[in-house]
Amino acid sequence: MSQDFLLSLYRRATRLVFNLVVVALLIGLFVGVGRTFMELGLTLTEPTVRLGLKELVTNVLSLVIVLELVRVFVEYFELERVRLEVLLEIGVALALRELLLLLFAEKLSGLDLFFWTLGILALVAGRTLAVQFSPRR
Repeated sequence: MSQDFLLSLYRRATRLVFNLVVVALLIGLFVGVGRTFMELGLTLTEPTVRLGLKELVTNVLSLVIVLELVRVFVEYFELERVRLEVLLEIGVALALRELLLLLFAEKLSGLDLFFWTLGILALVAGRTLAVQFSPRR
């Protein structure tokens, strides 16, 4: 009896915390989208197009990552589990964002670029395998 009560209490607390996290992520997402649209003019006003484009790419990829995180939390509520393929998609988006930031900053050597590419390909291959061999529902 007390174990059922504690489990029920735990589930309620988990749902409350996850709801707060989803609301915070959605607010951040909407603010980010608004700021990105407002900063579109920076691509024209920056000293070089490259600086404005760097900011635009950084903002858009950051928004994609936040959107994927919201998807993970919503999916957790629906299925009460987190799918590996969604986590790998977030990893790919995050790795691409970091790679592009390093490319814009010109901080990559040829060997570093090769290893980044291998890492991203490994994440994509892992996601493909996760989709191919997903468990039955």
